[in-house]
Amino acid sequence: MTAPLVDVAPALRRLPIPLAEPRPALRVLPESPPPVPPAQGVLPLVGTSGRSRQRPADGAVRPCAPSARAWAHQFVQAALEVISGRRPVVQLVRWTTEEVYATLSRRAALAQRFDRSTSCAPSAVVRSVHLCQPADGVVEASAVVIDRGRVRAVALRLDALAGRWQVSVLEII
Repeated sequence: MTAPLVDVAPALRRLPIPLAEPRPALRVLPESPPPVPPAQGVLPLVGTSGRSRQRPADGAVRPCAPSARAWAHQFVQAALEVISGRRPVVQLVRWTTEEVYATLSRRAALAQRFDRSTSCAPSAVVRSVHLCQPADGVVEASAVVIDRGRVRAVALRLDALAGRWQVSVLEII
């Protein structure tokens, strides 16, 4: 007679539970900013014709930046159209720093992913713009915007750069 074979179960091992952190929302899209395209499709904003000049005491002719209030009003309107998917982001490349351009690109890509069919929805309207000048060549602006029945706030910092404004900080709430 043969002895019955007994299966011996291996000893149980205890392993720690792996921690799975959710991926940050910024990693949903590529982390590297999109390449800056050529300026052919740049949106002309108020006072950017290059004709506005000022003559300082030394007699040299230097370009002066256009009206900050009108320029900020037009830029905020264009930026809201970009993040709603109604305007290509490349039109604002000349008027923004690389960081602001990357942020607008990311928000525009998200708008395209959701594709809310905004063709019949009214676009956002800039109701008012308020300015503060903390230093020469720097303007901080805030805007009140009506977007699809909601009141939103926009804050931006404009830096004078070679006779034009450039947005170095943009917050849309």
